Amino acid sequence: QVQLVESGGGLVQPGGSLRLSCEASGNFSTINIMGWLRQAPGKGRDSVAHITRAGSANYVDSVKGRFIISRDNAKNTVYLQMNSLKPEDTAVYYCNMNADQWLRGSRNYWGQGIQVTVSS
Repeated sequence: QVQLVESGGGLVQPGGSLRLSCEASGNFSTINIMGWLRQAPGKGRDSVAHITRAGSANYVDSVKGRFIISRDNAKNTVYLQMNSLKPEDTAVYYCNMNADQWLRGSRNYWGQGIQVTVSS
């Protein structure tokens, strides 16, 4: 009923940039928080950045000043602009959102994950 479709990943050299997109569709009424988590090879899944519907954003310290999260509420889409990429940013990036359901409570949803590889 609800799906998150991620795009924009790939291979980039250190110092380069990528822009991830995540579009939500399906049976929900209002999206609350949207964001991104990542999982490096052999590691756990960690939060990268999240943004409220009103536009307040939080970032993990390691990406502050390099990544910018934004959202377009009319398009049900969240973006992650990643600049000055480092090899340690290499991971599978997962889109995440909390959304209200029609006549029901809120639920958390996840994208399938998209690969970002930073390497020379």
